Amino acid sequence: MSPLNSPTTAEEPWPVRTVARKIADWIHRLGSIWVEGQVTQVSARSGASTAFITLRDPSADVSLTLTCPAKLLRGMDPPLTDGSRVVVHGKPSFYVARGTLSLRVDEIRAVGVGELLARIERLRRLLKGEGLFDTERKRPLPFLPTRVGLITGRDSAAEHDVLSNARLRWPAVRFEVRNVVVQGSTAVPQILEVLSELDNDPNVDVIVIARGGGSVEDLLPFSDETLCRAVAACTTPVVSAVGHEPDSPLLDHVADVRSSTPTGAGKRIVPDVAEQSQQVGQLRERARRALRGWVDREQRVLDSLRTRPSIADPHAPLQRRAEKVDALRQRSRRAVLAVLTGEQHELAATRSRLTALGPAATLARGYAIVQRVEDAGPSVLHSTEQVAPGSHLRIRLTDGAVHAVVTDDE
Repeated sequence: MSPLNSPTTAEEPWPVRTVARKIADWIHRLGSIWVEGQVTQVSARSGASTAFITLRDPSADVSLTLTCPAKLLRGMDPPLTDGSRVVVHGKPSFYVARGTLSLRVDEIRAVGVGELLARIERLRRLLKGEGLFDTERKRPLPFLPTRVGLITGRDSAAEHDVLSNARLRWPAVRFEVRNVVVQGSTAVPQILEVLSELDNDPNVDVIVIARGGGSVEDLLPFSDETLCRAVAACTTPVVSAVGHEPDSPLLDHVADVRSSTPTGAGKRIVPDVAEQSQQVGQLRERARRALRGWVDREQRVLDSLRTRPSIADPHAPLQRRAEKVDALRQRSRRAVLAVLTGEQHELAATRSRLTALGPAATLARGYAIVQRVEDAGPSVLHSTEQVAPGSHLRIRLTDGAVHAVVTDDE
């Protein structure tokens, strides 16, 4: 059982010295460790045998107190200064009198530029392998942002460059400026805080992170893994404007748009009002020419249509069609009359033939039509024919005698 787990009660509490001693005993049993961080404060008073150092995590708001022999600091070349990246070897120690925890170090190694670059390169490969550098995930900048978020140092040249160049191009542009520390151990936590604030602001359409040039150590916060992942997770497009053209922190690769300088970022985030006005004028001129050309073409088509006979004299086609209808009507009348005349002639000829073949025509030529009727009595031939209009010839044959009588119709 841990010494801190011993039972206590309100009636029998431990005194402070007992608690402190038990904590110290438990901590002193811990082994030695290697720790990496950034130095934010060095306190080595003249004549003192112990020096105090504050070591901070560059990616979080966490710090740790280090104690070391003063001669260890005096023997370092180059001397240890604020902002230095170091790796220390030490053992946790609890100071009972003050109840403070520190790391008692016996070795301090400065992280050189070569080692820093090697670590940045390893992180670059890691982030690239995860797809954080892919072009497909980068978002385009809005044509004319409602409001621009700017993260930069207070009263810095980078802030002035971004604001002045953006306002020269588009005077009405509005900014949400957030001033932070842009180098050192506190840079990353401050940048992360304002980055989250601007990303959650619905009025901010684009975020610019700007800083002037500097050494590799000065630009280390912009190659921090936590910051790179936070930028990649933003829903608002982010522009990286850190350093000068040769500088290439990892933020440049993760951001949606990389600008080589803060001046370039100011020109990139907003359009040029003079250029846009010129383009509007050109488009208006093109539209005017296109409209005029279209009107001219339609006018020529209309003129061509108006010169056509059907449009110039619309009654002429109707008159020609009326004349044609009259001619066709006359032809049809003549054709019908010709057919009727032919049929009348044919009817008259047929009637003449029927008349010539009829009994009256036969009698008129001096012939008689005789009919013999046989019955139970003597043989009798009867014949009745019209011999003249209004009279008939009646012939009767009885027992060989022929009787012929002409009678009137009455």
